Amino acid sequence: MRRKRLRSKRNHIADLSMTPLIDVALTLVIMFMVATPLLQNAIKVTLPQGNAQESAKNESEEIVVYIDKDYMIYLNTQKTDKSILITELKKIIGDNKDKTVYIKADTSISYGMVIELVDDIKFVGGIHYVALATQQHSQKTSSVA
Repeated sequence: MRRKRLRSKRNHIADLSMTPLIDVALTLVIMFMVATPLLQNAIKVTLPQGNAQESAKNESEEIVVYIDKDYMIYLNTQKTDKSILITELKKIIGDNKDKTVYIKADTSISYGMVIELVDDIKFVGGIHYVALATQQHSQKTSSVA
């Protein structure tokens, strides 16, 4: 009888539990399902065309104000209102000096609104330059996720 007990203990194979692996896989699937529509709802702005070559900078350091065709204003992909845009810019700039703000306005936006926005932004301390973005002739739409 004692031999049977020893044998049963020796032949016991540890089972690998698949439950944690399945939980992680399903969690990743759900995260991708939630994140994918957010990436597709980008700000779409049709920029006016220009021939000048812009210098390439790190986009994570840029301050960009978008105005889409529906007159919605975005600050670095975050929807904002014109009345709180200036206070948000002051928060972003902080103690930094000589920052450049890029304005990417849709071609359907009136020139007066763009110039009014440029004028408001120029009064923020620390902004050295306000640039109006254009697209090169080969591109059609600029979008940011």
